[in-house]
Amino acid sequence: MKLRNYVLVTAGYWAFTVTDGALRMLVLLHFHELGYSPVAIAFLFLSYEFMGILTNLIGGWVGSRRGLNRTLVAGLVLQIGALAALTLESPSWERWLSVTFVMAMQALSGVAKDLTKMSSKSAVKTVAGDGSLFRLVAILTGSKNALKGVGFFVGAALLASIGYEGALWSMAAALAVTVVGLLVFLNEDIGRSKKKPPLRSVLSKSTSINRLSAARIFLFGARDIWFVVALPVFLAGELDWSDAGVGGFMAVWVIGYGIVQSFAPRLLALGGRELDEVRAARTWALVLAAVSAAIAVFVALDLAVEVAIVGGLIVFGVVFAMNSSLHSFLVLAYADDDEVALDVGFYYAANAVGRFVGTLLSGVLALWGGLPAALWGSTAFVVLTWLLTKRLPPVPEGVSVTLASVDAGD
Repeated sequence: MKLRNYVLVTAGYWAFTVTDGALRMLVLLHFHELGYSPVAIAFLFLSYEFMGILTNLIGGWVGSRRGLNRTLVAGLVLQIGALAALTLESPSWERWLSVTFVMAMQALSGVAKDLTKMSSKSAVKTVAGDGSLFRLVAILTGSKNALKGVGFFVGAALLASIGYEGALWSMAAALAVTVVGLLVFLNEDIGRSKKKPPLRSVLSKSTSINRLSAARIFLFGARDIWFVVALPVFLAGELDWSDAGVGGFMAVWVIGYGIVQSFAPRLLALGGRELDEVRAARTWALVLAAVSAAIAVFVALDLAVEVAIVGGLIVFGVVFAMNSSLHSFLVLAYADDDEVALDVGFYYAANAVGRFVGTLLSGVLALWGGLPAALWGSTAFVVLTWLLTKRLPPVPEGVSVTLASVDAGD
């Protein structure tokens, strides 16, 4: 029964993830074509990221009291509402009104995204044994990111084939079918705490969760500083790539990053020794800082810029995936069994803080100094991530994943 619930929750999360990636690409390309500046486009996504901060905090509390199945369905329903509402926006509106309206709908979509993410990732702890926790987390997280990349393809393809409104309606219909399926088959409470935690419990009291959350802020801020606005605007404006080319590269990057995440336990097992996840997190953070700095140097010196960006960011994606996968394991390893939704909610609130700051800086730095400035900002954030991982405590006894158990689970 636990496995069935895991499959249902994961399927619902997958369906949402495709529409989430598609919606981001739709909004980015649609408003870029309308002539919006990088900062204006960044503002369209800020409300999405900001609401993630609040949603993860409150959503974890609600999930622990009411059940993760309910928060998952609620997230999907809110996304349907956001997609349907966005069809009302018209190019004839005043620019300030369009930006305000889309920001409001992106805020609703941000609530939806983080309800589904918090619900799905918290549910993993309820079905995984100690030896399979890292593997199941890696599969869920990696497949989600791969499907978000597929969503980029879907968004660009739908925009080209059936237009902005048609794309929104088709995605809303697909999610409606998903909701009906979950209501019928996911009929058990998942992740409900045995005690009713008070609202003040949304702030983590765990030193390990707090330190990991701080590192997570800068890790995801480092990615979004160049990824959200600076990169697509640079590819389209400076290198004259087509919309399909921009969307395709970003989609392939996210898909590849997701695949690497899924195989992270196996890749880390290649050494043949018992895995120290905390030490691995420190090492991979340092490697990521070196990769980010190298890309920034090549772009700043105008040395084979296109090759440096495409090749360098592929390497960045591989290393970033290893970092992210280790963090996703560590939060569940550190989390309290009876309050996993609260701990995971707090951690992903920190994740949303990083994305919010990264999104804002992506637009600001792109306007101020283009992609080179964004890449240097990313490098600074990764260095801070590495410094923070140096203060992480050891994984509690009983949940550490040996390389033998990871390999045996495949």
